[in-house]
Amino acid sequence: MNEWLQLGALLAHAENGGLRRVAGPADAAWEAVAVGSGEAEVAESGADRLAILTAGPPTSTWQQDALLRRLRDRGYTGLALAGADSFDAGAFRLADRIGLCLLDVERPIQLAKACWMLIEARDALTLSQVRKVAQSFEYAADDLADLLGHIAANLGVGAALIDSSGVLQEAGAHLDERLHAAIGFDSWLDRTSIGDAAAASVRVDSPGRSGLRLVLFGWGLGEAQVQSLSVAAEVAMPAVAARILIDEVAAVNDVAVSSGLLRDFVDLHGTADADVERRMIERGWRTAGHHLGFRMVARGRLDSFSLLRTVSAGLSAIDGEAHATTAGRGLSGWLTFPESPDPDRVERAVAALRELHLGALRDFAVATGVGSLHGGSEGLATTLDEAGDAARIAASRSATGWFVRVDSLGLEQLLLAWTGNDTFVPAAESLLAPLREGGGELLTTLSAYLDHESGIAATATALGLHRNTVMVRIRRVQELLGIDMTDPEARLALHLACRAVQPR
Repeated sequence: MNEWLQLGALLAHAENGGLRRVAGPADAAWEAVAVGSGEAEVAESGADRLAILTAGPPTSTWQQDALLRRLRDRGYTGLALAGADSFDAGAFRLADRIGLCLLDVERPIQLAKACWMLIEARDALTLSQVRKVAQSFEYAADDLADLLGHIAANLGVGAALIDSSGVLQEAGAHLDERLHAAIGFDSWLDRTSIGDAAAASVRVDSPGRSGLRLVLFGWGLGEAQVQSLSVAAEVAMPAVAARILIDEVAAVNDVAVSSGLLRDFVDLHGTADADVERRMIERGWRTAGHHLGFRMVARGRLDSFSLLRTVSAGLSAIDGEAHATTAGRGLSGWLTFPESPDPDRVERAVAALRELHLGALRDFAVATGVGSLHGGSEGLATTLDEAGDAARIAASRSATGWFVRVDSLGLEQLLLAWTGNDTFVPAAESLLAPLREGGGELLTTLSAYLDHESGIAATATALGLHRNTVMVRIRRVQELLGIDMTDPEARLALHLACRAVQPR
């Protein structure tokens, strides 16, 4: 038994001859179709049928009304012909009243072919869709988005690549969240519908990424159309999987180049280099302006490229020109502002980076550090260094959510991050400089105090001083440095600094 032809399915068909409803029921359906050049050539009995006339429409209003009445009296519930949209308003009201769906069509013969496919020839419809998919591959696509665009345009439906979290890329139309939620991810092939929307999807076999599906979707589609789209999706899937692989290889190569360029820039420590400057300009990395660096580092095993792919999507929404690339076991990035941003804008940017960090934490064990705002090429190098220092501290600070901003740290905390580089000794000397006054007795006392595990009596014995003298000096040290000596990290930083400036 043939499937009834639904008006919605016919309107959704990509090759319906330019069809549109101008009057009558919006939910019309027909069991059969009759085609003729004029009224006299269609079948005498037309119960639950659609009449398609290839000749031009009557011009006078009484002839239009008469045509509609005669066809309806013969049992027809639909009429399609070129020029139906030019009928008199009275004819439209008549069609509404007698329940005749009046359709305007630019190419009646093409409409007749579409009706035949939808009612009688499902295999022909499927073959037509497969042929259109094949046409999508005739011209080389620039990337996955371009390929999805070709498929969507040729099929006249939406095309999307999705995973369980949402839409990754789409073309032709937007995949509704409710329809996405109804798609079955466990099966190889899935057909589903929500209200007027329907989708056919197939699992994408990609060696680099799992859980992907190719979805072809639209509105008002009939069962035959959804069935044909499921076949089309299976045919298109290998090309989509191959395109994903090609794009990922290109992306990995591009990231390798950008990572190397950033390493070359950082190694210069702000020193001018014409070749590096030229390469940065070619990549769109400006060194002029004001920069805010950030660094994400691993707290366990980490795929830096996957982290970069996740973070890059969120960076585009942050206020400021954003860049990021892989760097070691993590990634480095920065925001650039052409003009010096006011404090509120900086705080919003830091808050956005924190949200980016929290989003990454859902899938990656990372710690994030944010530098302070600096200007120019040297400033970019400085803020990236600061971000790295803050990230190393953040990696041991679960209490802060593994997120640390360098502006919120004291110098003694930064010392712990700088022990492995050339910044440590100058920073230690800067921190302890107030203790060198008066012959350096305060520095000597502090060093001994820390050597003896903060013991007053042991320090007094070692220096040959009275206990009260040691206590007075340690209090003075705290006042000058503004450091909480009860903080274990502060004591460790001070001890390392004393060892650096007073080598044994």
